[in-house]
Amino acid sequence: MMVGPDYQRPPAPLAPSWIARDTDSAAPSAEPIGPWLESFGDPIMTDLIIDAYRQNPSLQAAGVRVLEGQARRGIAIGTLFPQTQNAVGGYRRVVASENVVVPPPNRSFNEFLTGFDVAWELDFWGKFRRGIESADAELLAAVADYDDVLVSLLAEVAANYIGIRTAQEELEVARYNAELQRSSFDIATRRAHAGAVTEVDPAQAATLLHATEAQIPFFEAQIDEQASTLSALLGVPPRRVEELVGQAPAQIPNPPPAVATGIPADLLRRRPDVRRSERLLAAQSAKIGIAKADLFPHLSLVGSINLHSDDAAKFFEGRSFEAFGGPTFSWAILNYGRITNNVRVQDAEYQALVNDYTTAVLTAQADVESAAAAHRGALLRTESLQESVVAAEKVVDLVGRQYAEGAVDFTTVLLAQQFLVQQQDQLAASRGQTALTLVTLYKSLGGGWEPWEGHGVVSEETAEQMASRTRWGDLVTEREQQSIAQAASHGTEHDRGWWRWRWWRPQW
Repeated sequence: MMVGPDYQRPPAPLAPSWIARDTDSAAPSAEPIGPWLESFGDPIMTDLIIDAYRQNPSLQAAGVRVLEGQARRGIAIGTLFPQTQNAVGGYRRVVASENVVVPPPNRSFNEFLTGFDVAWELDFWGKFRRGIESADAELLAAVADYDDVLVSLLAEVAANYIGIRTAQEELEVARYNAELQRSSFDIATRRAHAGAVTEVDPAQAATLLHATEAQIPFFEAQIDEQASTLSALLGVPPRRVEELVGQAPAQIPNPPPAVATGIPADLLRRRPDVRRSERLLAAQSAKIGIAKADLFPHLSLVGSINLHSDDAAKFFEGRSFEAFGGPTFSWAILNYGRITNNVRVQDAEYQALVNDYTTAVLTAQADVESAAAAHRGALLRTESLQESVVAAEKVVDLVGRQYAEGAVDFTTVLLAQQFLVQQQDQLAASRGQTALTLVTLYKSLGGGWEPWEGHGVVSEETAEQMASRTRWGDLVTEREQQSIAQAASHGTEHDRGWWRWRWWRPQW
């Protein structure tokens, strides 16, 4: 028998499908891509993400909290067994006073004692089983929290890498246009010296050239800043950008033409923050039962077996044996409402977490819709800018030749080059934004943890450090960590066969 409510996951406010404005860039009915990092086809970004998974200290800290959750679960399982199991022993030399009403027959004597005491509170009302149920849910919440840190980490690494590549491409655009404008400045200067134009033309050309050159240090600083941030995400001291992404020409990762988003109900399984919220809810439900159990009598079995003697030579004789045992109970009948109000506190906390879970589900859906809209808009904007840049390049080439021939004035050249710089810079930024919005979309879908499903939650180095200080037993082994991760990733219900098989198993 277990008092308190049996947990049932509350209904979640889920939309039947996503709000799709087109069918070309999304496949709502398909299962979302798991290893989304590979969909960009950029091996450098993939390698950086793998390095961050192996080295990031924040992720390692989240993994250690999973091991902590396993240890806490072991504590909860231990409450099912006799709570007091003490081997006792001692020696005393006693010298009693003779100035008492009844003087002892022996003023001084020795006392030898050894034995075993036991006390076992029976889990008649399910208090300890509810505690294990709560610890189970909190362990899975820790796994979901680890997955949440992992998803955010991978998205941040990808975003910083895309930011570096975008700034590098913008830098190349600025350098290319500076060379183009320097050529125009030279032409305008020669024509002014020949008296074909006034000094206004080279002055205008110099103004545009210096404005473009001023953008170069800005993009270089942006690259260095993001390289430092990326280094921290990788768990290494700041490095030069060439050490992180290599010497290859800058190329913004190209997102795939279509994105599988699944259906809103997938978020209950895929989004780690939603899973964590639901598991904390399950843990709190069990705490209501723990609190209610205090309203009923506590039934226990107690006993003690000892050898007790005042003579060491007779210590192991049968006459030195003593023992007692029997059932006891205690019942806090005059608790002045403390227990009842504690039950109310736990129930109120549960109801608050129900609302938090509802908020998490709604927020997850809103995140996906927002990310999908942003990605859709970025795709369309990039397509338009690509066409605009092609047209602007043709105009600059045409008016440049016409100016050299004296067919147009320099104002026409200036306007054409200004527009080209603007459009090329916007195209590079838009291409970077398209890749970033896709990363955001995958993050909002909860993607990123699947490639490492079933892997250990801490590195070998971390496990060795912990094992050198404390006897962790099987808890830090790769196999044990894989088992917990697989159980957590295959669903949130705690009554699966695998989980029930391990439910009673203590970790000694």
